[in-house]
Amino acid sequence: QVQLVESGGGLVQTGGSLRLSCAASGRTFGNHAMGWFRQAPGKEREFVASIILSTDITYYRDSVKGRFIISRDNAKNTVYLKMNSLKPEDTAIYYCATQPTSWADFGSWGQGTQVTVSS
Repeated sequence: QVQLVESGGGLVQTGGSLRLSCAASGRTFGNHAMGWFRQAPGKEREFVASIILSTDITYYRDSVKGRFIISRDNAKNTVYLKMNSLKPEDTAIYYCATQPTSWADFGSWGQGTQVTVSS
């Protein structure tokens, strides 16, 4: 079982930046990928970015390409999401999750961290 704790959210103005962190503990070895998702009020949770742990290949939803960067620090068992040029539509609760294998769903969700972008 993996436990995930997100941090780094907050209130920022349009055009600002934040870096989210996702600290993993417990059974962290052997997962295929880590990902970031977000959920805005009244909307479904959506994929934001992911990183394959064996290759560092990354994936992004189109609306954040060129603005967000996912990265990891193996020594700290932490995955980051650097968010630049933030827009009001990026406002959401951001969650991280693990993907045990390439064919599995993401799971082991953290509690989330709130990101609010003011216009």
